[in-house]
Amino acid sequence: MKINIINGPNLALLGKREPEVYGKNGLKEIMNLVIARGKELDIEIETFQSDIEGELVQYIGNCMGNTDGLIINPAAYTHTSVAIRDAIKASDLPCVEVHLSNTMAREEFRHTSLTAGVCIGQIMGFGAYSYILALEGLAKQLTNN
Repeated sequence: MKINIINGPNLALLGKREPEVYGKNGLKEIMNLVIARGKELDIEIETFQSDIEGELVQYIGNCMGNTDGLIINPAAYTHTSVAIRDAIKASDLPCVEVHLSNTMAREEFRHTSLTAGVCIGQIMGFGAYSYILALEGLAKQLTNN
């Protein structure tokens, strides 16, 4: 089984940017934790991060036929990107949206996700562990279908 993890804008700044909200771990540390959990579950993990919306859309499209599922943290694009939403839907891949913080407990503009409606699930608020929960949930979904 192969799962691709896609990270959006500003996530390369994790560990430095608002650690009281996003935690002290950097993105590389978090991805290493998920890769390690993937190995335990016999899942190949590929990761990608970009601050550029078009690169994220292109990457999602390139995943078609090359992976079993997606985990995406669209970050700020969660609330603004019809293009990423459309790319997820067009890929026809099961996708889980993940966020480190609980976006519903934050500013009102963060309460709307344009991407959640084309995902099989959404996990948020558990910090770095949100990615592990997303991986385990997606793997379970893929093995039950």
